[in-house]
Amino acid sequence: QETAAQTEKTTTQQTTKASTSGVTEYAYAYAGFSPKVTKIDESKWYLTLVNRDYILPADYTVKTAKTVVDIYGGYDYGLLDYRVAPHYIEMYNAALEDGIKLSPLSGYRSIAHQKRNFEARISLYMKQGYSKKQATIMASEIILQTSEHNAGLCMDILSIYESFENTKEYRWLQAHAADYGFVLRYPKDKQSITNITFEPWHWRYVGVEAAKEMKAKNLCLEEYLGVA
Repeated sequence: QETAAQTEKTTTQQTTKASTSGVTEYAYAYAGFSPKVTKIDESKWYLTLVNRDYILPADYTVKTAKTVVDIYGGYDYGLLDYRVAPHYIEMYNAALEDGIKLSPLSGYRSIAHQKRNFEARISLYMKQGYSKKQATIMASEIILQTSEHNAGLCMDILSIYESFENTKEYRWLQAHAADYGFVLRYPKDKQSITNITFEPWHWRYVGVEAAKEMKAKNLCLEEYLGVA
């Protein structure tokens, strides 16, 4: 039986190996995308950048952990990186004390799942008459080819509709999420930087120190990391 320390070592080795993987022929190069494989600093794993320009290695693996029972009554939608899950649980319980239920809707999902979602969006736009290139560019404004979800670093909370912005749950998150290390990943006023439409439901773990600084200075992750 593998000990916890051995498991940790194996996970680190796998992640280190994955972080050195390269992209030789990028599947969506035809649409003008040529992302780099993101660099993963194990000492600051929680600040790993994943966006249109920086993607996860194809063989990236995540050790996940359960958060809380989601609104569908199971755990599958509420998984996060095992190092992030305790922070979400702490935030969830704190919100409950204020009468707020931050039900996890979608946390970790595999890279294969992400690709299926992306390809489905491309197909949808192509059926509407757009070229494959146009459809891919449009899809990328809503769904990333690889996502923070694939790293287990973020959670879609309660909703996937922009109207979530008008809820008491969103207001609670705006006021308190940074205290638990979470930030609104795709703010309305940062769309020109993130290249992703406003997603009030998508909250990313970056650690308490970074979260508080980002909130105080009104920074998105790209700005905080100096790659905007």
